[in-house]
Amino acid sequence: MSRRLIRNTTGTARRRDPSQPPPESSLEDTIARNVRALRLQAGLSVADAADRIGISKAMLSKIENSQTSCSLATLTRLGLGLDVPVTSLFRDADGEREAVHTPAGQGPRIAREGTQAGHDYELLGALRGQHKRLESLMVTLTATSDTYPLFQHPGTEFIHLLEGVMDYGHSRTVYRLEPGDSLQFDGEGAHGPTALIELPIRFLSVIAFPDSTTR
Repeated sequence: MSRRLIRNTTGTARRRDPSQPPPESSLEDTIARNVRALRLQAGLSVADAADRIGISKAMLSKIENSQTSCSLATLTRLGLGLDVPVTSLFRDADGEREAVHTPAGQGPRIAREGTQAGHDYELLGALRGQHKRLESLMVTLTATSDTYPLFQHPGTEFIHLLEGVMDYGHSRTVYRLEPGDSLQFDGEGAHGPTALIELPIRFLSVIAFPDSTTR
């Protein structure tokens, strides 16, 4: 059974053999994708958008089909007509974006402050974006794990409980977390499990570190 690709509202999804390098996209292709996406988001037909932008319907059609190069004047008109900064027309012009794929159970085990307390950390992925570094962990607590309520780190953390029940403390508050519950908090506040109610416990931890943070 083939996997279906889902079209994103801000762009397009295309089939590609993962073993092949990504196709190079011209600047005209990038502008075409972004103009079409912005027009559709605004709920405009080609004719209506052309009137608003101040160009002919034929010219807008050529732009959306990568059949012409836009002058600076035309780019300015597009930005004003679509009510976006001109830079939005060049979004993703710098090529393929980074992604991390971790098959189930194959994330590397890493050491964190809670490792000595019997907390198992499986790294699911880490990316450094423009402003923050994002780290995703699968945390497992068993009968050999200790409660360890004094983690502190820069940034923001999000946890989502998948299995088990635990009490989780942050600053002066303790939260009872059951499967499906989530908690998001400032990592500078002392935090961690204060009581392991039902074992085993597994939860997803996603931490957005400030860009200057090193781990």
